[in-house]
Amino acid sequence: MAEIDDSAAEGLSNFTLKRRTFMLGVASAGAATSVAGCAVAVGGNPGTSATDTRFRVNGKQHSLTLEPRASLLDVLRDQLQLTGAKKGCDHGQCGACTVHVDGRRVASCLTLAVKVHNKSVTTIEGIETRTGQLHPMQQAFIKHDALQCGYCTPGQIMAAIACVKEGHATSDEQIREYMSGNICRCGAYAGILAAIREAALEMRSRSHA
Repeated sequence: MAEIDDSAAEGLSNFTLKRRTFMLGVASAGAATSVAGCAVAVGGNPGTSATDTRFRVNGKQHSLTLEPRASLLDVLRDQLQLTGAKKGCDHGQCGACTVHVDGRRVASCLTLAVKVHNKSVTTIEGIETRTGQLHPMQQAFIKHDALQCGYCTPGQIMAAIACVKEGHATSDEQIREYMSGNICRCGAYAGILAAIREAALEMRSRSHA
């Protein structure tokens, strides 16, 4: 191997130090940029991480200061103590968390709570009459034994009411199609189908809300 003279060695040493200084400077700048970017992405502008949100739940007005990423399901269960809507998959795939927003069924685990600002939310706790009479769909589920463990039942009932109101309960095939987003792990589908069939007739005759 060829020998390196003193002047060449000194030049190589200076180059190595300068390169090391440059790389450290780039790394430091990159780290600072990453930290700053993270702060903006997570926290946003100072003082804007929480949002004042107003909405009605089962006819009662609520004003809450909410973290923008909070799901409607978590707000209902943890802040309003309305635990009827269940957390099943938490990915919008089982239907156990189904509630109504302005009359339309939604998966509350996928719905940001701040998005229901100035809207009306109905949960399973809000479908009885003021005198405590069960909704026809609840009565039909009991009559036809359309539940076993009961965990999915609130979501099934809320979806079933919406199914009827949407006009999607005119045949067994249609009911199965429009209830397919609600899973019953106990397999009580025959009872659920019979309950929806019967409740649909009564809801139409009563024009039940």
